[in-house]
Amino acid sequence: MNNKIFRIKKEDIKKVISPMGGCYASDMITVEGLPVKYMYREEGNFEKDSGWRFLSGTESQEYLDNPENLMIYDVNTIANYDPSIIPYLNAEIGSEFIREGNVFKRV
Repeated sequence: MNNKIFRIKKEDIKKVISPMGGCYASDMITVEGLPVKYMYREEGNFEKDSGWRFLSGTESQEYLDNPENLMIYDVNTIANYDPSIIPYLNAEIGSEFIREGNVFKRV
């Protein structure tokens, strides 16, 4: 049973990008409210998977190994949590970015 309390209520999510599919994101972003610090794009794992993965950069390997700490979201939802990701969302598969200050740098 999912008892997570998300920082942004479902009804408060606005359309801020064109539809591009799903992604994985850490609870550190959606529940704890931390900004995205590391994001990468890989081949999708399911139909309509954009391949994007969003992390706060504070997650340990043990944290990431627990499937309860990651969920599938529409990329638009994560863009509501951290709009600074929007300029990078059209990057090709294989792209990785890390936040340095207020901008993301390609890894």
